[in-house]
Amino acid sequence: MVFIVWGAETFAEHLGAAAVRLQVSSFALALLLAGAEPEELATAVTASLRAAPAIAFGDVVGANIAICLVALGVGAWIAPLPFSKRVMRYALFGLPIGAIATGFIWDGDISRLEGLFLIGLYVLYVGVIWWAERKPPALGETGELKEASESLAIEQAKGIQHRVGKDVLLVCAGFAAMIVGSILLVEAVRRISPVEATQTRLALTLVGFATAFELVILAWSTARRGATEAAVAGVVGSFTYNVTMTLGAAAIARPLTIVDASLLHFPLLVMLASLGLVIVLASFKGYLAKTAGATLLAAYPLFIIALLVV
Repeated sequence: MVFIVWGAETFAEHLGAAAVRLQVSSFALALLLAGAEPEELATAVTASLRAAPAIAFGDVVGANIAICLVALGVGAWIAPLPFSKRVMRYALFGLPIGAIATGFIWDGDISRLEGLFLIGLYVLYVGVIWWAERKPPALGETGELKEASESLAIEQAKGIQHRVGKDVLLVCAGFAAMIVGSILLVEAVRRISPVEATQTRLALTLVGFATAFELVILAWSTARRGATEAAVAGVVGSFTYNVTMTLGAAAIARPLTIVDASLLHFPLLVMLASLGLVIVLASFKGYLAKTAGATLLAAYPLFIIALLVV
């Protein structure tokens, strides 16, 4: 978990800085960083390559449930989380995309072609939002781009020469840490049990929460400082990223197929219901209040109990 969280944070932070200084196109950066959760992506792809599709499926679904119920619940418990029209738009667009992904997952089989379709769906999601807002969407790690651009402008004004090599080196270090962490996490689950049902439950709970942990910390820290629209949008956007880019990349690496797809039916419905609950609670006041946070947090252990009982 430490490797994955540190690697993901370091990777995203310095990737934005390096890309801005290397003058990579803004559209390419937005697609790469918008909603990006590299820890989920690395874990799901590793699980796919290690012939553990149950872990890949469980990671995506479990992480999304943890994002909605725990990350947003923790943030709202500490301070109101603003749900402006912009944030609500991201959530409302994410719900039908989540339903489409659920349809793909329902039979427990996702081919490479379906994986490509899911990735294309995410590109469309970002493109439509960009077109509607006339600027890059405030999703995930795109905040790093703004900070990197501002930092570069200040340095240029002062005549400071910044070495891109340092940022590139840290990007590589973060990427390597994520790979090592994801391999350790996937191998740990595989060694605990080779049984598909057990791997699925472990992935839905332990792995999903572990890879979503960075967003829990992000929601907690931003709420303490006074949560901004961009921070909340980043958390909400991660839901869509996981069911499209993360799942699609895992399927392209190796087609995902599990024997008993019914193991995922209940969690998939909970995943959609979690985002739906967030939307409903936020729609009353235009933000997630403390009461809403308590409701979301209370729902997560209920999900865990139900998962273990069903």
